[in-house]
Amino acid sequence: MASPLDDHRLGYLYEAVRLGSVRAAADHLSVNASVVSRQIAQLEKDLGVLLIERLGRGVRATEAGELLAQRFRQWSADRADTLAKLQEIQGLKRGHVDIVTGEGFISDLMSGPLARFWERHPSLTLSVEVAGTNDVIRGVAEDRYHVGLVYNAPPDPRLRTAAASRQPICLVAAPDHPLALRGGPVPLREAAAHPVAHLHARYGVRQIVAMAEMADRVSLPAALTTGSIQVVREFAKTGRGITFLPAFAAAADVAAGTLVTMPLDSPLLTKVEAKVITRLGRQLPSAAAQLLRVLIAQMKAFHAGAPAEA
Repeated sequence: MASPLDDHRLGYLYEAVRLGSVRAAADHLSVNASVVSRQIAQLEKDLGVLLIERLGRGVRATEAGELLAQRFRQWSADRADTLAKLQEIQGLKRGHVDIVTGEGFISDLMSGPLARFWERHPSLTLSVEVAGTNDVIRGVAEDRYHVGLVYNAPPDPRLRTAAASRQPICLVAAPDHPLALRGGPVPLREAAAHPVAHLHARYGVRQIVAMAEMADRVSLPAALTTGSIQVVREFAKTGRGITFLPAFAAAADVAAGTLVTMPLDSPLLTKVEAKVITRLGRQLPSAAAQLLRVLIAQMKAFHAGAPAEA
């Protein structure tokens, strides 16, 4: 007797639940929306249980639908990882690793660890996506990526922290900026007197700076808001204002003499961590597991007191 848990139908259900609508799932899968709707309806009929609630502008999973969507995601990831392990057993020298990272890690990641990894494993391929903190966490938890590099990640029971290192948020400015010449840790109240470039709220840096503002009862209004770390660094280079970043995210500019980093006199900003994360319980294929070990051992962001070099 055929199982009612048909892979194709489960895939349609998963995408509809993940994206929040049948139409979005259909667009993502390049099929007609009626196909997705019929397949989910057939799955509900076969199982005898309602899987999604159809709302005005989308769908929402029932308890049973959420269970099946999560199981399908885990089954898909486990199947891909198992196939990768079988290839290794057969002696195939190939594999693929999906990484998602905050933008601030890119220079550190690309400057040495990946180059040395490819020297040893030239046939392996990589996908590197850049995202904000919330999207890094979600992408790893949902098995869309093997490994995530994230800053100021909140606790999440779905994730395992493979490595963590304290990397305080610093004030970043041009070398001739008045705050760069004062010396010593800079109080946020002094920083508030200067134009500030902020990252969007989905970035861990902005989230913790906002918490420090509340704790210190200081307001740091944005002269510039962006989703790019490069943009806030370039803003600081002009000398018109300042920004806030961990030292490793500005290390190339500091080495070039175009920016300086200064400690901040705010307890919250000294306790922030850079983390390497994987999904809890996921058995990584060999290529991903080897790369994970390389990143932990060689990236400066995961060694306190040793910021990334240019």
